[in-house]
Amino acid sequence: MKHIILLFILIGITSCNTTEEADLIVTGHVKNLKKGTLYLKKLQDTIIITIDSVEINGIPDFKLQSAIEEPEVFFLVLDKNDTDEGRITFFADKGVTNIETTLKNFAFDAKINGSKQQVIFQEYKNMSAKFNNKNLDIIKANFDAIKENDSIKALEADLQYRSLLKSKYLYTINFALNNKTSQVAPYLALTEAYDARLKYLDTIYVSLPDSIASSKYGKELKSLIEERQSLEKN
Repeated sequence: MKHIILLFILIGITSCNTTEEADLIVTGHVKNLKKGTLYLKKLQDTIIITIDSVEINGIPDFKLQSAIEEPEVFFLVLDKNDTDEGRITFFADKGVTNIETTLKNFAFDAKINGSKQQVIFQEYKNMSAKFNNKNLDIIKANFDAIKENDSIKALEADLQYRSLLKSKYLYTINFALNNKTSQVAPYLALTEAYDARLKYLDTIYVSLPDSIASSKYGKELKSLIEERQSLEKN
């Protein structure tokens, strides 16, 4: 009887530990995916590591789990395909994040419901997509100008590109400032405006409340600013 009681205690402890470790649960459905592997990954010390994985064999529903201490970015990757087409980037927090997408347009068709950070992140991504579409138009215009040996059109395309890049930087900076109470703000500064003028990065950082400045991305932004300051002094 003592052995049985001990066994139940150990099972209970194991269950509790599992629950505590799985602070984040990612569920979802990939339409038309019959066979393959989905990976839950994140960036750790400049390296993308796999947190969890699941094999799909017939039923395209999935469930992945991870420990998470604070809101941060994760990647849902299909079949080790680390290109943008095979990787969904999302902002996760404790609780459940649901991702619905398709096999054909894995990243583009993704509908993500989860953290409040993801809502803010998605708003930025929607506008960023518009910038990217304009950039593609400029690239095409530049290609046509070179093909036609038209230096004037090529110069116009270059000026348009510089203007678009400046607009995107300014939008990113203003977006971060307007959402300074979210971990999304320092993350965008790190990933979308890391090479912007130092004064802009510093403006974002000093605007962050202590809770965000002391977060993972807040600390990384501080380190980036200090590194840039050191380089500019030398």
